[in-house]
Amino acid sequence: MIQIVALLAVSWLIIWLFERGNLSVLGLIPNLQRVKYFLILFLASALISSSAFLLKMYFAREVYVIDDALTITGFLRSSWYQVRTVLTEELLCRGVILYIMIKKWGHRPAIFVSSLLFAVLHWLNAGVWGNMVQMALVFAFTFAMGLLLAYAYARSFSMLLPFAIHLGWNWMQNYVFPDNPMGSHVFVLDGPPPVVTISYLAFFTMLLLPKIGVLIIDYMIVRKYSV
Repeated sequence: MIQIVALLAVSWLIIWLFERGNLSVLGLIPNLQRVKYFLILFLASALISSSAFLLKMYFAREVYVIDDALTITGFLRSSWYQVRTVLTEELLCRGVILYIMIKKWGHRPAIFVSSLLFAVLHWLNAGVWGNMVQMALVFAFTFAMGLLLAYAYARSFSMLLPFAIHLGWNWMQNYVFPDNPMGSHVFVLDGPPPVVTISYLAFFTMLLLPKIGVLIIDYMIVRKYSV
């Protein structure tokens, strides 16, 4: 929580120095349209994200069950951790810096630079630095996702839209389902993953379809946002 407060304070200082503005440029104050699109984008991202695990259940015969250790307190704590992590990344990559870049350079260069920053940040967070193959894979998706998230802010001048997309995806991938075996989850694998042989088509479908789907579907939703 302290890091979010600190980022908001630094953001306020930057925008005040830039144009004697305030944090209203982040578009965090909800209105009917913002709440509507927040809910739609969050649900769309969460459902598409969960499809990755549904595909694993179908092709790889994985079975998921509710974690026996799940508690209400644990659920709220872990969900808040996802909110805090996503909000931190949004303030860093699509906060007042993106707003200033849009004002100074225009939408396209600002969106590109913001997306590049988002991808490089995930190189560091994902611990793939030095492994060229993993770096390329992480960069490809996070840069594309960064383009979507920055476009969502540029379209609406509200961080609520990119925050909804980002949180819906991360919440499912990082907490609800065990994409990362570390930590607690809502669902866990029911025993060791079964050893199965699948085709390359099935493999790349599991790997790419959810990622491509979230980019295309959320982009189409954001485009409908009336400015």
